Formats: sequence, C-alpha cells, structure tokens
Amino acid sequence: MSTTTDTPTRVSHPSYSEAFQQGVREEMTTNPDIFILGTDLVERGGHFAQVKGIAQEFGESRVKDSPISEAAMVAAGLGAAMYGLHPIIDLNFIDFSFGAMDEIINQAAKIRFMFGQPVPLVIRATSGVALGGAHHTNALEAFFASTPGLSLAIPSCANDVKGLIKTALRVPDPVIFLMHKKLSGVRSEITTGHQPIPFGKANSVRPGKDAAIITWSYTLFTALKAADELAKEGIEVEVIDLRTLWPLDEDAVDAAIKKYGRVVIADEAPKFGSLTAEIAASATERCNSDLKGPIVRVGGVRAPISANPRHSDAAIPTVAGMIEAVHKVMKY
Repeated sequence: MSTTTDTPTRVSHPSYSEAFQQGVREEMTTNPDIFILGTDLVERGGHFAQVKGIAQEFGESRVKDSPISEAAMVAAGLGAAMYGLHPIIDLNFIDFSFGAMDEIINQAAKIRFMFGQPVPLVIRATSGVALGGAHHTNALEAFFASTPGLSLAIPSCANDVKGLIKTALRVPDPVIFLMHKKLSGVRSEITTGHQPIPFGKANSVRPGKDAAIITWSYTLFTALKAADELAKEGIEVEVIDLRTLWPLDEDAVDAAIKKYGRVVIADEAPKFGSLTAEIAASATERCNSDLKGPIVRVGGVRAPISANPRHSDAAIPTVAGMIEAVHKVMKY
C-alpha cells in the first residue's frame, strides 16, 4: 500500500468526525474516482456529521443519497469498484450490515480470490455500545476480522481516523471502517499534511513497566483511566491500541508479552467468541514460555444492550473491572 505523504505543517484539534471529513476531502481532491453513497449524506452530512459539507464542496455526483437498502448500497459500490471507482459506502450503523451480508461476505470479500479482480471499496459505519438500544449496538468486529478478503480498521482518535481512512482509500481491496459512536465529538491533536497510517501497526498510547493492556476503540479510554488509577498504587501499565483488527499487529502483542509477561486484553464485545479470545489464544501459542501466567480478558456481558444508560454502561468493561484484571495478572 502507498504511504506517500505531504510534509506536516501545523497542528489542529478536530473532532473524531471532522478528522474523517479531512481525510476523505484530501483523498477526494487527489483521486476523482472516490465517491460516497449512503443515506442522509447530502443535507445532513450523515448521522454523525462524518461527511458534513462534502456534498456541497464536491457536488452531488460524488456524494449520493440512497434509498434505505443496505444490500443495494453495497451492491452498487461493489459494481462501481469492479469498474475502477473507489466508493465509500456509508451504512451509518454496522448493525445495518446484516441487510447486505451476501454482498459483503460472499461477493466483495471473495471476488479477488475467485476472479483476480480488485475491489477497492470502503464500508464505513459506526459501532460500539451507546444509547441506541439492542438494534444499534451489535459487536460484529470478530465476524468481519475472521472473513478472508476483508481488512478491518477501528480507530480510537482523530489522528487515527484520518490516517487510517487515507490508507483505506489507497488500498485495492475492501475495508470495513468502524467508528465508535461515543467518540464522534471527541477532539484530539492532528497534524495537517497528515501521513496515512499503515494497517497492522499498533500504537503504544501510554508507557509502562509492569504489565500491558491491549485494546482498541472506545475501550482504550477505559483502559487509560484504569492505568491512571493503578499508577497511584505504583503499578505502571502500558496501554496499546491495535488500531486495525485485520491485519493484526501480532508483533506488538508478542512484544508486550515478552516485555512484561503480564497482559490484559479488553473489548466491549461479549467475551464468548470474541476477538479478545482469539488474540489471547494465538498469542499464548506463540509466546507461552514468556508469560508469567494466563492472559486475562475483559469483555462485555453476553446479552442484548438496553437503551437504559445504566444498563448499557453496566454491560461493558468498567474502570473497576480493568483494575481488577490488572491486579490479577500482577499476582503471577
């Protein structure tokens, strides 16, 4: 994949959604084959303002509102990609991808293998637990990450949103691009002339000397709060953001195990059948002799998510739960 960049010039603090706008605008300016298709995009700019103003800047030939049919959206994007364009299909919520699973899993993910045909396609959606009720809070990361032919990017901050979407719009194969609902308005530092971030490269967000928490997306911030509390006890925990779940930075996972021997892996998804299980199991196979004890996983409750804020908050990892997990590995 290309990582050609401009020279950084200045620092700004856009929101998570604004960073997506920036990355897409810059790529659309240099690549006339990119267009966006979804619902409520032209006037509203998407449910989370992720493409606000782009239709007015580039015209409605490159930002198109679609009828509410996820299957039709993805199928249209798939066909356009096979004919040389680079669509962004905006599903708003990843839960709605269930209506387009044949197009995503049986078609987009497999066409290069079956016919040698590139499918440069980005499917963008929000993910994660928020106040949307059971229909808007499914955790599908493990499903997409385990599907051959798909890449899965899941940024946690504005800097990574911009860097990863620029990469997604330069690779010739389909990318699932997931943005957490709770992070939409969160601002963080970003550099103009921003470099694309290669897929499969984790980021150490907080240094440590005793143990590591490996995580991604919104759970990163729970981990950082837990690490701050643990520091008051004299326990210094490194926090690692994977940033993409496929390709997965196994080198970063292995390095944390070799450095500390004590590792926690955390995510919002229910623990059963989750990516925390896959990452922990495969890392143990590779690095068992370097572990001081089993990798401890922190995950969500295996239940549909309520629209009640107290219930939804109780269903996902907490700071207290993260601290308890670190205390457990520190006893090894």
